[in-house]
Amino acid sequence: MPVTMTRFTPLSPLRIGTRGSPLALAQAHETRARLMAAHHLAEDACQIVAIKTTGDDRALIAADRPLKEIGGKGLFTREIEEALTEGRIDIAVHSMKDMPVLQPGGLLLDCYLPREDVRDAFVSPAIARLPDLPQGAVVGSSSLRRRAQLAHRRPDLKLVEFRGNVQTRLKKLDAGVAAATFLAMAGLNRLGMAHVARAAIEPEEMLPAVAQGAIGIERRTADTEVAAMLAAIHDRETGERLAAERAFLAALDGSCETPIAGLAVHDGKGLWLRGEILRPDGSEVIPGERRMPVADAADAGTDLARELLSQAPKGFFDWR
Repeated sequence: MPVTMTRFTPLSPLRIGTRGSPLALAQAHETRARLMAAHHLAEDACQIVAIKTTGDDRALIAADRPLKEIGGKGLFTREIEEALTEGRIDIAVHSMKDMPVLQPGGLLLDCYLPREDVRDAFVSPAIARLPDLPQGAVVGSSSLRRRAQLAHRRPDLKLVEFRGNVQTRLKKLDAGVAAATFLAMAGLNRLGMAHVARAAIEPEEMLPAVAQGAIGIERRTADTEVAAMLAAIHDRETGERLAAERAFLAALDGSCETPIAGLAVHDGKGLWLRGEILRPDGSEVIPGERRMPVADAADAGTDLARELLSQAPKGFFDWR
């Protein structure tokens, strides 16, 4: 049953915090549309509030510095979470692959929208597929995970930093900075830009980032009215998959300094989790998997992480 709205009205709307990039705004609009449909709200009962984060700084993007050097995943969430804590917004919409595994005190992530395509997209002005890249081609990516996977598969490629939102990266490709790059199919789909992908890369070829394709909605722990609103749009299956993936990431101390990939899917009996850790230079990959009942998702994710770490020699995540 829809929650009776007493607090949020056109005069005092639900404030939805988000980054200001086109993709982030598309995700916020999807969230608003789902809340409107679930609770029969008028559009002006939900207000989208764009918040500039450190990760949106044009100078940092232009410098193409590795994310690990300028603050890690928190660059994309810190200012939004501060606004949520201080009551300047009521909920925060996030790309889950950007989210640290720990939330600030008083905040909670317990609502996920239905997950989009988890695959990576191969994007190039002139080259149709990843295997068609010529020897020594320049490929742009800011993702340590993608760079390590590429270096493992194609050590001949020259990998360069490639920061910015989807539109910025496409402009860099058009300018000839690189012959190809990789984006998330989920983001392209949400922007109505699926045609930009030359090919979608199956997880068997390139295991995606933990939580890729998932949108999470963060709230204040004590805000029970908002909790009831969000419960109506929560996708249970996405939540179950992310419980395994994020437990896997948390046990690995996952950050933007460690190349980690992970994907959980429902297999008809429970969950199937695949994960891998990589040396940053791509010289070694340690994969593993677990099948589990849904109720054991978090424990199995933690267990798989510990197994992979037990196989990794000292200094595995150090650059050689």
